[in-house]
Amino acid sequence: MTKHDPPVSPYWAGLRGRCPRCGRGRLFAGFLDPAKACGTCGLDFDFADVGDGPAVFVILILGFFVCGAAVWTELVFAPPYWVHAVLWLPITLILAIAMLRPMKATMIALQYRNKAREGRLVP
Repeated sequence: MTKHDPPVSPYWAGLRGRCPRCGRGRLFAGFLDPAKACGTCGLDFDFADVGDGPAVFVILILGFFVCGAAVWTELVFAPPYWVHAVLWLPITLILAIAMLRPMKATMIALQYRNKAREGRLVP
């Protein structure tokens, strides 16, 4: 990446799981483990420490939609409780797993963009 390249959108890089600086290199080495560094631009990913933030956002966002859909299903169709369990448990599990990686990548990209570091206060 040169000085003249436009900045990479942290949201676009996060959704694609790419390096927050160049937008081309892979951010992850495994499913949720960040790589040591970008294979394209060499950015060191040691700054990436998002903790439980991605899981909290996934729980809140997914819980809002799944609970709303479950209540709507109950009010409109009034199915037995076992139908709710068979329907909503797999949907929740699949969507939570699908949302976790892009959410973590987006938080890492936002952390890079805002130069956030652990235990550092700006005077």
